Amino acid sequence: MPMPQKKAFALRLDPAVHAAVERLAADELRSANAQIEMLLREALKGRGIEVKQSPHPRRGRPPKDGSDE
Repeated sequence: MPMPQKKAFALRLDPAVHAAVERLAADELRSANAQIEMLLREALKGRGIEVKQSPHPRRGRPPKDGSDE
């Protein structure tokens, strides 16, 4: 199953906010992009808007018979 595409867009941040996000991301072993997405999901949830998590792609070699299991 192909992984759903992510929407790319430019985001302008105050340099101090960007630095804080990068520090937090490093502390939590995430990329800055993943950290921003997590913070946005938390903010949306705090306002009563639940966003479903996309399914993660399976890792490793696909099965020889072509099935998902």
